[in-house]
Amino acid sequence: MAGAPITFPRGRELILGVSAGIAAYKSCELLRRLQDHGFLVTVIPTESSLNFVGKATWEALSGRPVSTSVWENIDSVSHVSLGDKADFLLIAPATADVIARLAQGRADDLLSTTVLATTAPILIVPAMHPKMWLNQATQENVRILRARGVTVMEPDVGRLTGKDSGIGRFPETKTIIDHVSQISGRQAFLSGKKILVTAGGTREAIDPVRFIGNHSSGRQGLAVAYEALKAGAEVTVIAGATDPFTLEGAHIIEVESAQQMKQAVEAEFVHTDALIMAAAVADARPHKVSNEKIKKNDFLEIALEKNEDILASISSIKGKHQILVGFAAETADNATSLAEGKMQAKGADFLYVNNVSGGAVFGSEKTSGTLLGLDIAPREFNDVDKFVVAGEILKEVGQRLERIHG
Repeated sequence: MAGAPITFPRGRELILGVSAGIAAYKSCELLRRLQDHGFLVTVIPTESSLNFVGKATWEALSGRPVSTSVWENIDSVSHVSLGDKADFLLIAPATADVIARLAQGRADDLLSTTVLATTAPILIVPAMHPKMWLNQATQENVRILRARGVTVMEPDVGRLTGKDSGIGRFPETKTIIDHVSQISGRQAFLSGKKILVTAGGTREAIDPVRFIGNHSSGRQGLAVAYEALKAGAEVTVIAGATDPFTLEGAHIIEVESAQQMKQAVEAEFVHTDALIMAAAVADARPHKVSNEKIKKNDFLEIALEKNEDILASISSIKGKHQILVGFAAETADNATSLAEGKMQAKGADFLYVNNVSGGAVFGSEKTSGTLLGLDIAPREFNDVDKFVVAGEILKEVGQRLERIHG
């Protein structure tokens, strides 16, 4: 891997605040469903809430460290760093005490200080005894928070702790998720789907030192993987040579050669709803690989043999429920017509053709090209962010999958 690290835009970070109510156990399921909807979740429980659900449980479910005090990890100024990083802050359940402290603007634990330090949208999900919810003090605190732009859900009506019943019940997980989706503007249209993405270039060894490669940075494929995660998909990335990257939430399989990539794709494809072949796979490899470095004076020519086309090969075993998306790099004036022929020859449902004239696109954050599909009109993109193209491709994939699966 070489080049500048790939920095992914914000858009999936959610803080889940948990306060000390018996409904805290329900937030374990809520956390899982938030992850299904493409969110990376950091849990901030209040100290008292750990009497209901322990720190180890939150760390195991979220896969992230859990802190409750501003006096932990002081060097990172955690309340500020968490607040800056968050794209959404959800407090569920929220007790009458937490609602009161937030209305007063207090900052006496990690959760309350993070609320003051973030500019992210905030959703509060109350859960408490009916008399506490209907108390004038609680109602006034809720009014204050709503006036400040905080969304406070109405609690459900139903059975509570013990024999009590009435308003104050923790809402159903789906209802909370719907509110999060509406406020964040993010719909998990690929929830439950498995997306396989290839990214980067392949390297075909000549000897232990040299290889045949290309200028691919992997940025487009990784952008597709990122957008698929945001849309709630389970994502596997088969990565060749790319710029350095981290992609939390995705399963990464690293490969070097075209043959290794083909083997990995074949192994993963059977479990996949859609394969997006964004990798720049070498067309040929050396017929013979030397076990020792070839001396300069002997390095006169390389006999090549053709690599099998991975997309075309996979299309022969594609099921009716699966979708294939190909990529092509062209410099010719008739790039679109050439790409249409490739799409049909390779059995792809969609194909994005890059215009790489003059060395454009490779290693860049921008792309220009055309998205083709079996049942869509060609769509042109001119010098747009690769995340934009990735998002549009996945929207088409999502719509096709919805039609296929009814």
